[in-house]
Amino acid sequence: MAVKSFLYKGNGFAISYEILNPAQKKDIIFLHGWGSSKALMKQAFGRTLPDFRHIYIDMPGFGGSNCDVALTTEDYAAIMELLLHEIDASKEIVLGHSFGGKVATLLSPDLLVLVASAGILVPKPFKVRVKIALFKILKLTGLTSLRRFFVAPDAAGMSEAMYQTFKNVVNEDFSKHFKAFKNKALLCFGKTDTATPLWTGEMIHTLITDSRLVAYEGDHYFLFKEGKLIANEIEKNLRGN
Repeated sequence: MAVKSFLYKGNGFAISYEILNPAQKKDIIFLHGWGSSKALMKQAFGRTLPDFRHIYIDMPGFGGSNCDVALTTEDYAAIMELLLHEIDASKEIVLGHSFGGKVATLLSPDLLVLVASAGILVPKPFKVRVKIALFKILKLTGLTSLRRFFVAPDAAGMSEAMYQTFKNVVNEDFSKHFKAFKNKALLCFGKTDTATPLWTGEMIHTLITDSRLVAYEGDHYFLFKEGKLIANEIEKNLRGN
């Protein structure tokens, strides 16, 4: 594991990363989802794709990387660009899971691998909509101290900077960014995923012209069981199969 420190918009970031197969010449970048870390991505893919230099990154605010200011998805992508420049890494292949898929898309790699990617808005369950409406009423009455009872599980226990970041990124419609992506894309989605359902992968497939969609058994975290199969699909894509 290593750490690179640099400034972005006047703020200091120390980004933790790990490289496997350092002697290889071709790079594959792994970007985790919200609330996750490089360790989990390494768990899913660390024993696959031996012909590539694996670069696992803790994005700001997660794992061993700091984040003291509110960020947008565009900020995350810009910080990743700075890190990749610092460690002399290419963007031949970037794989992103969930929130990491949005960041990966903005990096415009030669091959974009979206695994259960976020970016298509999924209607919220009725109970969640009721909680949001009730919290908005409480805000009007000044009872924001009760926020902890209303925040989403993904935002629980966060610093104020990360909570503001969460609000910035959680409800983004990334359709225009998917449509603007002009390189190759491999889309991997779980058949029983409720966070980023298979139908959202199908929508992304219609938006990215040169894309291929593969459905897997499992939920939002199917990658932990199917990492090897995803890696096989990456190799097939590179061969043009």
